[in-house]
Amino acid sequence: MVVTTRNEEKNIENCLKSIIAQTFKNIELIVVDNFSEDRTVEIAQKYGAKVYLKGPERSTQRNYGARVSRGEYLLYLDADMILNPTLIEDCVEKCEVEGVDALYVPERIIGEGFWIRVRDFERSFYTGTVVDAVRFVRKDLFERVDGFDESLVGPEDWDFDRRIRAIGRTGIVNSPLYHNESRFNMERYLKKKKYYTNGVQEYIKKWGSDDSETIKQVGIQYRMMGVFVEKGKWKKLLQNPLFTVAMYYLRLRVALEYFRA
Repeated sequence: MVVTTRNEEKNIENCLKSIIAQTFKNIELIVVDNFSEDRTVEIAQKYGAKVYLKGPERSTQRNYGARVSRGEYLLYLDADMILNPTLIEDCVEKCEVEGVDALYVPERIIGEGFWIRVRDFERSFYTGTVVDAVRFVRKDLFERVDGFDESLVGPEDWDFDRRIRAIGRTGIVNSPLYHNESRFNMERYLKKKKYYTNGVQEYIKKWGSDDSETIKQVGIQYRMMGVFVEKGKWKKLLQNPLFTVAMYYLRLRVALEYFRA
């Protein structure tokens, strides 16, 4: 279990509590902190986590956490995530029984207000697609692909996911994790998306602009339509017209930020 943090004193406690409350108990809890200036480290130590300091970005933190870990599996989390109580048990069982090497974990967006519900609606379309990424993985497979590409900021998850899929078998676990986005702020949301724009450009350079998967991940056709209608998902759009319109408004705002960069 590798949790990456930076100034997360408001979130880290709930995250760690959900880990401790897991039905699966043989868990090594590692927190890799990017030199927080608040009480993040203090709180993590209070809950018995092994705490390490590492930066400058999330990929470096995750790779370091994996290197110092001793377990057979890795689950990497952000500090604002909360686990379903049976998540780790379900992941281990699926890997052991079905021979799966890495798992996608359904992500639910929680918080306050209408736009949080819209974000949750949007995220429900992504699980197991090329705009998602495996989150639970066998450590030996993680090591075989050399972990995360530390030169990428933003799409490092996509890059890691496709390298895992190239040599391992993936699946989807039923148990969700909950991503606490608190109260939605449009300006902060768009600023975060814009911050990752340079990373997306580096990702495109790495895999090629004519790569079929890259085209899906960054292209308008799949991101604005394909991912929401494939495999019968279009029915959900029709059943939730208000969320559908609001979701497309958000997608359009993100696209505009990308093209302005």
